[in-house]
Amino acid sequence: MTSLTCLKCQSSFSAYLDGDVSGQQMHKIASHLESCSDCKREFAAWRTTQHILSSVGPAKAPANLALRLRLAISHEHSKRKSSWIDTVSLKWDNTARPMLLQVSAGFAGTIALVGSIALLLGLFAAPEPVMANDEPLGAMTSPHYLYSSVNPHAILTDHDGVIVVEASVNSEGKVYDYHIVSGPESPAVQSQVVDQLLTSVFQPASVFGAPVRGRVVLTFSGISVRG
Repeated sequence: MTSLTCLKCQSSFSAYLDGDVSGQQMHKIASHLESCSDCKREFAAWRTTQHILSSVGPAKAPANLALRLRLAISHEHSKRKSSWIDTVSLKWDNTARPMLLQVSAGFAGTIALVGSIALLLGLFAAPEPVMANDEPLGAMTSPHYLYSSVNPHAILTDHDGVIVVEASVNSEGKVYDYHIVSGPESPAVQSQVVDQLLTSVFQPASVFGAPVRGRVVLTFSGISVRG
């Protein structure tokens, strides 16, 4: 049966291996190990386990860890600064705009009919002056590229071609997310694309004159690195 002394000694093995015990405690544990074969075997197992764990070493970070962190931080920063205007913009993209496109054909026909009637009435009544300098209240704009803090350059790939990227731009004109629509998607290509996107500044999209999030399609030239 394991004695109380053995249990106390074995509970200190971890600290003993790490050197996290006093000189007096270290002497007591060492003396006990010399006289107790059970604790000696247990301590040998602890030491073997520690040696195996130390030989494994730290896990290697993924090659695209920095890329993923930069996108995650930028994405989270953009989400925190979202406003009701962003919601209106997204609702417009997902619901109002498709509905207006479907109705546009019928609406255009109605306008043509009303215009014909107005033309006939105009033959018998003099037209009144019309002011046409009002701006539409629902005007919306898409993001536009302004400049980059580094010189834009071609993307190095396995073969020549064009890389098409759809980027999401926040209300401050910074890219917070993207995906490659067409072209190679290797980690090396993604890293180069992100480097250029994060250093690019855009004029953000707008709704009612206020900046909102939007999407823009960009193209990059791909140059083969093969001889």
